[in-house]
Amino acid sequence: MEFSISTNTNSNMARKVTKEVVGAFIARQPKTSGNTKTNGQSLFLHGNRIAHWGPDGELEISTCGWHTPTTKERLNALPGVNVHTSKGQLYLNGQPWDGNWTVVKNN
Repeated sequence: MEFSISTNTNSNMARKVTKEVVGAFIARQPKTSGNTKTNGQSLFLHGNRIAHWGPDGELEISTCGWHTPTTKERLNALPGVNVHTSKGQLYLNGQPWDGNWTVVKNN
């Protein structure tokens, strides 16, 4: 299965970190850059696990309670993920989301 990385941000440094680390996560390779790291199985931001590959290869994500622009940027670089906030409500792929662990469909 092939995945592509999308980055929706204006910050070149953040995009570079996102592209490098999320790319390694998708390839299931270890990588650390700044505040973001992966061991190939999980993706961490500031030490919080925000994504991991489930036992059947499914992608699972969480904000770990941090609905920050950086958390959303990292998650949005993952296949099949579109996280945004509107009027204080967090959304995942157009549906209201509480940020708790969920399996991303169609990854």
